[in-house]
Amino acid sequence: MRLTGRRDDAGLTVIELLIAIAVLAVITVPLGNAVIGFLRSSDEAVERMVLSHDAQISAAYFARDVASLGIRDYSGDVDASGTVPFKASVQTAAAFNAGGFVCGSAATPTAAVRFLSDNWNTSGSTAVVATDVVAYYLRAVGSVSELHRLKCAGATVSDIVMAHNVDPATVSVTCSSTCTGTAAPEQVTLSFTVRSPKAIPYPIALTGQRRQT
Repeated sequence: MRLTGRRDDAGLTVIELLIAIAVLAVITVPLGNAVIGFLRSSDEAVERMVLSHDAQISAAYFARDVASLGIRDYSGDVDASGTVPFKASVQTAAAFNAGGFVCGSAATPTAAVRFLSDNWNTSGSTAVVATDVVAYYLRAVGSVSELHRLKCAGATVSDIVMAHNVDPATVSVTCSSTCTGTAAPEQVTLSFTVRSPKAIPYPIALTGQRRQT
């Protein structure tokens, strides 16, 4: 009796293998592009969240600083309403010792804006007034800058970073009235743009309203 050998169907032919590779390439290329796009979008979203967080922190500090700005002129008479008049309380493009109010050192960069406010010490038998200074200045970090908040209240000095990746060419200060005038402005705004390689430019406007009357 003659036995007929059975053909082994296991494995792929060269043509079938080439077809499988071609189909796999068709599927992989758009899938890879989708994954890359997702990762890129995720990186941009994370970067935007970081920039947004800087904006929120900066806005909180700035609003508080503007709310309390204002120094009074106690050397003269009160006005018709019985109120001690203000002295110039906002300084722009100010050095560390502008107007005789020292905050920082000669190494401190010129501040975009400085706020002056009265600080009364009532611990003794006679109340004594001093002047607190808050300066917002930029410190260069490569092609961008950090926005710093420097505060000098008597012997207490603090210097913290408010925002990163600030474009120094975009910084501007505006006031509801003359910023450096004798009458303290009711509102002050510090505007700038932050930029990052992974996110589109993000404009920030810090605005504060003065409470002191």
